Amino acid sequence: MIGAQEITAMVLAGGRGSRMGGADKGLQKFNGTPLALNALMRLQVQQGGLLGELMLNANRNLGAYEAFGVPVWPDTLSDYAGPLAGFLTGLERAELPYLLTVPCDVPRFPLDLVQRLAQAFDDPATEIAMVSAPEDGQMRAQPVFCLMKVGLLESLVAFTQAGGRKIDRWTEQHRCVLVPFDRPGDDPNAFVNTNTLDELHTLEQSGP
Repeated sequence: MIGAQEITAMVLAGGRGSRMGGADKGLQKFNGTPLALNALMRLQVQQGGLLGELMLNANRNLGAYEAFGVPVWPDTLSDYAGPLAGFLTGLERAELPYLLTVPCDVPRFPLDLVQRLAQAFDDPATEIAMVSAPEDGQMRAQPVFCLMKVGLLESLVAFTQAGGRKIDRWTEQHRCVLVPFDRPGDDPNAFVNTNTLDELHTLEQSGP
């Protein structure tokens, strides 16, 4: 069981933004709010009271991110090593027993995200809970939405030092539970990510 305020949440905004023409994705606006700030705001109103700390992972424009009012940590791995580098930074910096990662470019993730992922830890064997959501007519894992035990730091250090960069290759080494987000009433666009400005504008226009 995960108790109140036992989770550190980290927004991942450290990518190159290559499909946005090199733009810093976390600073692009969704309905007038920078994507990274939008993610922080959605974390602040998560149901269940399980989040105790918020952090942000970014690798450029650090002053702009610091203005959002939470600690900002760059990757400890060099050369934009991908989301797993953000995981590593989060595990190194988190002071609470669990770390949640969310990407900055999925602006409508659910407000019960934390609560539902945390239920997977009612089984003491669980080490990682990962979102599974409908995509192209079937359920697919969403590996950047992970809740994990902070004690996995040593494992991830070893994996990345050996050159590992893919999230699923690392999570499959552990007891990872897929948590489905396909209940009636779940937003079908909850886990739509916005890799381009066109995708961002399309999602803005698709309703609340």
